[in-house]
Amino acid sequence: MKIAVLSGKGGTGKTTVSASLAYSLGACQYIDCDVEEPNGAIFLKPDLQESYQVKVPVPEVDQAKCNGCGACVKVCQFNALAVIKGKVLLFSEICHHCGACSLACQTGAVHEVDRIIGVVETDQVQSFLHGRLNIGEPISIPIIRELKKRINKDLPVILDCPPGASCSVVQSLEDCDYCILVTEPTPFGLHDLKIAVALVKKMGIPFGVIVNKATENQRMIQDFCKENEIGILMEIPFSRKIAEKYSKGILPVQDNPEWIKRFQEVYAKVERGVNQ
Repeated sequence: MKIAVLSGKGGTGKTTVSASLAYSLGACQYIDCDVEEPNGAIFLKPDLQESYQVKVPVPEVDQAKCNGCGACVKVCQFNALAVIKGKVLLFSEICHHCGACSLACQTGAVHEVDRIIGVVETDQVQSFLHGRLNIGEPISIPIIRELKKRINKDLPVILDCPPGASCSVVQSLEDCDYCILVTEPTPFGLHDLKIAVALVKKMGIPFGVIVNKATENQRMIQDFCKENEIGILMEIPFSRKIAEKYSKGILPVQDNPEWIKRFQEVYAKVERGVNQ
């Protein structure tokens, strides 16, 4: 079973939930798909022994063969190419690696070469994986694809998704069996939860909500979930102790065994949600 953990915005506690769930299950695979800022390793402390470069094909122009016709520029939907004084210029940072330019070139001047955009790192048994996008690179989807190629179908899989509802989030969610939406009881939290709910409904993925930093006098998330018949899997209280431990790289489940039981109960609810 593949469980995605998603938040509509950053800072809601998505990694707290995903890492705590992985820690509580023990025998599972944790994949940190937030490749721009992976931080699950801070808490789970894996022994990362293997690293794989992630490469994408980008065009390279042989100016000796190029006649400056601009066919490659016209076919590029992302404006990654331009013809200046009869010469083709490439802006590789915005290339989407579709290969259309090389197909459109009639003189054979455009061919593709590999370009490294980041790495996938894992422990020896691949129970923990995360990706790292190189600084300055705008497109993270190829790294997420490489991570998901290594999914272990024999174990429960926890995917810590990027925040928001972008293309990288959709790539992380694709083919998942269930989505845990993590939110906080603030107007921004509710706004972005609504966006995340719309996304998982559009993708047809069953889901439930975990309310982090919950308080008695802020019930806007609970009211929204009740109105829309959305199940709340768990509430994590607003707690100075939890925050202090978290700042030192200690999860609630690592500090208090009672939280292990609570996250195991969340997993049981997820299983029932998938079966239904």
